[in-house]
Amino acid sequence: MPVSQNVRTVLSAVRSALPDPEHPGRVLTAVERLESSPRLDAALGPLRRAVRALPLGGARDALHGRWLGHPVHPLMVQVPIGTWMSAAVLDLLPGQRRGADALVGLGLAAAAPAALAGWVDWAELRKPQMRVGLVHAAANVTAVGLYAASLGARLRGRRARGRLLGFAGLAVVSAGGALGGHLSYRQAASVNHAEHVSAATEPGWHPIGDMADLPVGEPVRRYVGETPVVVVREVGGKVHALADRCSHMAGPLSQGEVVDGCVRCPWHGSTFRLADGWNVRGPATSPQPAFETRLVDGRVEARLVEDPAEAHRPVSGPAR
Repeated sequence: MPVSQNVRTVLSAVRSALPDPEHPGRVLTAVERLESSPRLDAALGPLRRAVRALPLGGARDALHGRWLGHPVHPLMVQVPIGTWMSAAVLDLLPGQRRGADALVGLGLAAAAPAALAGWVDWAELRKPQMRVGLVHAAANVTAVGLYAASLGARLRGRRARGRLLGFAGLAVVSAGGALGGHLSYRQAASVNHAEHVSAATEPGWHPIGDMADLPVGEPVRRYVGETPVVVVREVGGKVHALADRCSHMAGPLSQGEVVDGCVRCPWHGSTFRLADGWNVRGPATSPQPAFETRLVDGRVEARLVEDPAEAHRPVSGPAR
């Protein structure tokens, strides 16, 4: 086959894989089919239960990234991916054997905690996200196996085999990374699902209902304009209001449980302080937007607390 025809064949294959103005492309089409395919569903439940059963204690929230304010897994994966990419560059240069070997080993050491954080996040996703996440994890496990074999070959002096295995591992982990990007940016996994509230809520005070219609100690859904909020009336008359859709995966907090001044999401257990929306327990890594309340002629009004520093301290004193 002439060289020009080979080039045309390769370019045609690349074009068919990538999206164009008329079609999503084969790659995106395949991933979208994966989202809706039930073939992996039998494994999802047992794996989720196994991850949730790990005796992690307070480390679970740390692995979610609650202390950081967003998931920590994307930060942690920079180490193995970065070291393996650097090792590939050194493998192409003369006289860099020790450096390349050390980077492959460092990447393998960093892969374990990064994977643990990823599994902890995965166990709190929706089913379509879990399907893609499982293939993402399988790709990364395959890459770790290839790099472990690469390091073994290098240590035995089989340099060419070690380099080839390393390049194969880099290709597989890159494919896994692309699936991770799809999870985050196409499927909105582990992003802040309450971020839009400040932009969608009109400023100023809004009526949310009569005080007499609010049950004491029970969460109910009301609306500030078109924004759904969870409203809780305390015994002493204080009224709290937070954005209703959980920042973790948009679960309805108004269907949750109120315990010790906090509301617990019914979907994944994220817990938010009613006084200011602070996420006291994960998997949510972002607080809930909080609303200030007041009482006017027997009706409760609310307005969004726009200053984050103010929102994260008690703002909702007794309704007046």
